[in-house]
Parts: sequence; structure tokens; C-alpha cells
Amino acid sequence: MDESIPRNNGEKLIRVLAFTLAVSLMSATMFNIVLTEIRSEFHLSFAQVSWVSTIYLLIYAIGTVMYGKLADSFKMKNLVTFGLIFFAAGSMIGLIAQAYWMVLAGRILQAAGAAVIPAIASIIPVRYFPAESRGRAIGISMTGLSIGNVLGPVVASGVVSILDWRWLFCMPLFTLFTLPLYRKYLGDHVPSPGKIDWWGGGLLAGAVALLLLAISKGMWTLFAGCAILFILFAARVRRADNPFIPPGLFGNKGYTIGLTIVFLMVGTYYSIPFLSPQLLSQVNALDPGLVGFVMVPAAFVAALLGKKAGKWADAKGNPFLVYAAFPLLFGCFFLLSTFAGGSPWLVMIFLIIGVVGQTFMYIALSNTISQTLPKEQVGIGMGLLSMLNFLAGAVSASVCGKIIDLDAAARWNPFNPSPEAAVFSNLYLVISAIQVVVVWLYYSRFGRGRRRGQLSP
Repeated sequence: MDESIPRNNGEKLIRVLAFTLAVSLMSATMFNIVLTEIRSEFHLSFAQVSWVSTIYLLIYAIGTVMYGKLADSFKMKNLVTFGLIFFAAGSMIGLIAQAYWMVLAGRILQAAGAAVIPAIASIIPVRYFPAESRGRAIGISMTGLSIGNVLGPVVASGVVSILDWRWLFCMPLFTLFTLPLYRKYLGDHVPSPGKIDWWGGGLLAGAVALLLLAISKGMWTLFAGCAILFILFAARVRRADNPFIPPGLFGNKGYTIGLTIVFLMVGTYYSIPFLSPQLLSQVNALDPGLVGFVMVPAAFVAALLGKKAGKWADAKGNPFLVYAAFPLLFGCFFLLSTFAGGSPWLVMIFLIIGVVGQTFMYIALSNTISQTLPKEQVGIGMGLLSMLNFLAGAVSASVCGKIIDLDAAARWNPFNPSPEAAVFSNLYLVISAIQVVVVWLYYSRFGRGRRRGQLSP
């Protein structure tokens, strides 16, 4: 925490941030339920209408790391102002959209602005809270995410049942009410003003964009283009006077191991919002409304426990929260593997266990990683962490989707009696095994005999 920042600013900011995160997550997920209506109105193919979600994800992921880097050199309140105004401008264009290009333009502007929100969500707990109370701050922000995850589909269903789908673009306008508060409490602090390596940033953005497209489209030419841009980016980092990503950042073993753990964690936990609805719809034959009913209680419970989990991280240390999360996560995925194809009520209970464990783990890991970074690298370091979440989710969705398409002839879990659910049972079994790898990596680097989040040297 920067000592020049008033301590009570952090308490006010984190609550404003939780509200902003909830609204931004709702805006990100709402359009998934109206893609069919957009496709029908503008006479589009499935591939064409999917860009409503794809383009948002691309810009959101890239923008997060860009804003993170800019936060190391510019006033954060100016970045938030810029982002929220763009977020609202995209909403206005979408509201009056009479052609598909206007819908895409609105989503592009929305994503370009909204990307500032996950960036500052990673930075504010680090800059405005001392290490001994940072876990609680991260827990409050996680509560905002959980609430947005719950309300997004519910609000979207209510809106489109009585109004045109374009009114979904209105949601980001509520974030403008938070702008005066951000302007007041973020202050004028500039961590380390200096030049930005725009060439390096552009190469990184291009590489990430091609990677996400390659994952979603399955095209090897895009993977090749991504590899070329990453090579050029690596060369730029070595030669630039002030590179976009400091070379020493990845020489920080605690940080790099932390990123590896987060990639594994997010990649496997993404099976909860992606794989579980597929199981319920394909094997249990539930309609979309009932699938949502099964999924919602887990998010509500996570929202209720997020702040409490953050306090536990502060009081008992990050390792305590990781080790508390492990049996919940392992149990959730192993039970899902065993009972896949069984009662949806059991799936609902297992998902509650898993989402609570996921909340605990993410709070502990975000807190742990933040403590590995020097002050001058907080923005870019936490920005990369946020971007990695999107990459892990995209990789997970692609891999799981392809495995489901291939189906499975054998059941790896001998306790599962349902042949129709074999592919889901096998995936959950592998995911439960990955939890062992995650907790072992954490213990090896961070977890032996340390309290209150203290890291190994």
C-alpha cells in the first residue's frame, strides 16, 4: 500500500469497485441468451452472430493488460474515466443499432471501456490496502463478481421478456454514477511516469488476439501467426529501452509459479460454468431455464462467503485458505465424476461446494501473487494475471468442447453407472486430479510453514 494514499479511501473504493464489477460482468454475459434473436433479425449465420461474444472477449482480454500497463505510468482515475465513458458510448450505439455492424461497433466500444474494470480490480486491493487486510478487499471484489454472475442471466431474461434485446445495452450506463466517486477517491497518484513501449504492446495484443481466435476457430494458420508475433514480442522486450513487460518480471519465480497455478486453476474451474450446463442439457435433458436454476445457488453462496473468505486469508494466511479450498474442489469434481448423469439436485449441491472452493482459492492466489510484485510492476503484473484468466477460460472451453464432440467409449471412473455421461465423468475425473497438482505446486513454493500470506524468499 502506498503510504501517501488515505487509508479510508480504500474502504470506499472497494465497495464502488464491487458494484462496477457486478454491472460489467452482467454486461459481458447478458448477450449470450439473445444471440438467436440477433441472428434472426439480421439474417446471420451462427458463425457471424458469434462475433457479438467473440469480439467482446478479444478486446476485453487485450484491454485488461493494456490498462494494467498504463496504470504504472498514468493516473488511475483518468484511465477509469476514459474506460467508463467508452463503456457508456458503446451502449448508446448499441441502443440505436439498426444494422449488425452497429451492434458490433457497440460491443467493441463497450469492451474497450469495460476492460479497465478487471484491471483496476486487480490493482486497487494492492495499492490501497496493506498486506494484512488485502484478502478481505479481494473477497469484497469477488462478491461483486459472484453477484454479477447470478444476476446477468436473470436480468437479461426479464428484460427481453418485455422489451427489445437492444435494451440490454443500457446496463453499463449505471457505471457512470460511480465515476464521481472514482474521481474523488483514486486521487492523483502516479506510480512511475515514463514512456510506453507501444510497439511492444501492439505485438503482445496481436499475439493474444490471434491466440484467442486460433483457440475458438481451431485454425493452425492463426496459431502460426500467434507464434511469430510472440517471437517478435520477445525480441522487442530484449531490445527496447523501456519494454512493455520488464524482462525481470518473469525472472520472479514466485510470480511465474503463481501464474502457472492460476492458469491451471482457472482452466479447470471454468468447467463449472461451461461443462456443467452441457451435462445438464445433453444428459439430463433440462431446458435452459432449469439449467440456470441448478447453477444459480452456487453463485449466491459464493457471494455470501466471499468477504468472509477474505478475512480468513488475512487472519490465518493464504495457505490456510488454499488448503481449505482443496478438499472442496477435489470433492466437487470427484463427486461430479461419480454421479454425472444422476439427479440434477445432486449436481446443484456439488456445484455449491465447488464454487465456494473456487472462491477461496482465487482469493488466496490473487493475494499471494500480489505480494510477489514490487510497487513499480503492480499494474502490468496484475494486468497479466487478469488476461491469463481469459486465456485459460478460452483454452478450457475449446478443449472441453472438442472432447465432448469426440464422446467416450470407456468410463474411467468405475463408480459411475451412466454410459451416457461417460465423457463428462472422465473429464471431471481428470479435473479432480489436476487439483492435486495445483495444491502441490502451491505448497512447494508458498505454503510450508508460513502465516498471514508471507512468501518464501
